Parts: sequence; structure tokens; C-alpha cells
Amino acid sequence: MPAPSPSPTTTHTAKPQAPTPTSTPTSTPRGGRFGPVALVVAAGISVQFGAALAVMIMPRAGAAGVVTLRLAAAALVLLLVCRPTLRGYTRSDWGTVIAFGVALAGMNGLFYQSIDRIPLGPAVTLEVLGPLALSVIVSRRLVNLLWAGLALGGVVLLSGHGGGGLGFGSLDPLGAAFAVGAGAMWAAYIVFSARTGRRFPQADGLALAMAVAAVISLPLGVAQAGPALLVPSTLALGLGVAVLSSVLPYTLELLALRRLPAPTFAILMSLEPAIAATAGFLILHQALSLLDALAIALVIAASMGAVRAQGGGGRE
Repeated sequence: MPAPSPSPTTTHTAKPQAPTPTSTPTSTPRGGRFGPVALVVAAGISVQFGAALAVMIMPRAGAAGVVTLRLAAAALVLLLVCRPTLRGYTRSDWGTVIAFGVALAGMNGLFYQSIDRIPLGPAVTLEVLGPLALSVIVSRRLVNLLWAGLALGGVVLLSGHGGGGLGFGSLDPLGAAFAVGAGAMWAAYIVFSARTGRRFPQADGLALAMAVAAVISLPLGVAQAGPALLVPSTLALGLGVAVLSSVLPYTLELLALRRLPAPTFAILMSLEPAIAATAGFLILHQALSLLDALAIALVIAASMGAVRAQGGGGRE
């Protein structure tokens, strides 16, 4: 799956063309390479502080209700801003955007069920196993298996949270399982976000996929929260969550994926446990033990090592 810099004349049906047939991220000028990385980091900061805000409004609307507010508000904003056209696309294009929407709904739904049960930092640490597994599977580099092993060591440490051995200690097992499931959907999100970004102009594909995700989540949110979804203060907070956790970060990530290969993107996303732990501490006052901090640090170190390992050459 090539990921060259887009041509200024690219249309929604044309794939981006590289300056040369052999162009890879390592041949990109330094400034051009830093740009998409900065987009990913900014997206991570936005989404994790948005998640912290979401935890604060869960007592009002429940996890499913917050997901519905987030996705519905994000879809509305993106559809109004992008005004995507519905014509000129193939069945394959629509299949891609629908799959992207399903991944968005699953990732958000499972993740919010997780942070309703366990702290934000550990939840994102477990969730990030999805992108890390994706990078190992598609990288075709043996050294990444070593970095994956280091990350697994961090997760084993985290599983002893509270002194409970390998049973996830004081972490709710169901919350941990939801986080791992969200990680699997995160990996699918990375794949289909990249494909959508190449098939649809600007953020049109993201707007359409967000609408699909909102429709999927709506029955669950209404069933759990009911009239609470229509309380003005809850709606306002839900809009803030939508902007911080969906509109801004997903747009930044979609733009970044047009210039970064999916494996590199997946590894960069592994910085998010540290961002999440910081957001949880500053906003939710969720302190981490030294063991938790070490576990998260191991996952981040593995991620950075894998980025360096992939930097030596192009793939696919």
C-alpha cells in the first residue's frame, strides 16, 4: 500500500502519485516528513483529552450515550463543513467508507465501555496493542517481533495492576477486555482510514463514515440514556467531546495517513498511553503507580524502537 505525498491535482477517484516511483517516507524532505508526524501527535493529544472530558459526562448519559453524542455531533459537524457529494463513487468506494464507519463505531463503543470501568492510561495501553500488532504483521521485519515482545512485557506488568498477578489485579477484567477489543477495531480503523483518504477528497470520506458510525451507535445510546441525551448541558459537553475526540483528531489522522504508511502511523499512535495517562492525571486525578508507569513506558519504548526499525527503508 503505497503512501506517497498527494499530488495537487489528485481527484477523488485517483490515487496519489509519488514524485518518483520509488519514493518512500525515508526519501521525503525533513520538513515534509515532520509534518504528518506532528499531525498524528496533535491528534493524540486532542483525542485523549477529549476522552477525559467524556469520562466526566458518563454519569449523565452512560458510556453508550456519550458515544452516540460524540459520533452524532461529529457527523453533523463534518457533513455541514465538508458537504460531501454522493455521486461519482464505485461500489468499492462505498464498501470502503462503510467499513470505515463500522470500525469507527466499534472502536468508540468498546473504548468508552472500557474507560467506564478502568482508568484512562491503562485502557489506552491495552488498546494500543491493536496498532502495534498491525505494525508487526505488515512490517516484514524480524526486529519488530523483539519490539512487540517488549511491549508485551509492559502489558504483563500492567496486568499485575494492584498486585493481582496475571488476572489484571484491581483492573476490571471486562474493562480490560473491552480495551483489547477496541484495539482490534483501532487497527481496522487505521487500514480503512488510509484507504478512504485515497478514495475521497479532503475529509469527505471521513464525514460519510462518521455518519455511518452515528447511525450504528444511535439505537444503543437511546436505549441507555433516553431523554438524558437531550439535556442542553449534556448536549453542549457532548459537542465538546465530539470536536476534541472525533472531528479534530480524525481529520488530522486522515491527512497524515495520506503521507505516512499505515505501519508507521500505527506505531506513532502507541505514544497515546502516555498522553492518556497525562490527561487522566490532570483532568480526572487518576494517579498511576510506579509499576503502571513502567508498564506504559515499556510500551512506548517498544513503539519508538519499531519506528526506528522501520525508518531504514520502504515497504510494499
